[in-house]
Amino acid sequence: MGLLRLLTFPVSLPLAGGEWVLRTVLNEAERRYYDEAAIRAEMAQLERAMLAGEIDDESFDREEEVLLERLLEARAYRERAADDDAGGESGSG
Repeated sequence: MGLLRLLTFPVSLPLAGGEWVLRTVLNEAERRYYDEAAIRAEMAQLERAMLAGEIDDESFDREEEVLLERLLEARAYRERAADDDAGGESGSG
């Protein structure tokens, strides 16, 4: 087994590094997408745009619905992540 690992090292190391990079990018993208504070800031910006007359009520309603849906997704994501963390901690003890 050690010889096989040594022989595949030139191929497996870049693959492992690529996997790490993709996982890191995905985690950061999820963190930003599901950031409740950022979603609330977008909602506040949307409301300011509507009050300033930059967008109409119909556009506001559509975009607000998308942001509210995203906020609900973010809360569900955070709960799943907390459950996963709690499950991982209790399983390792």
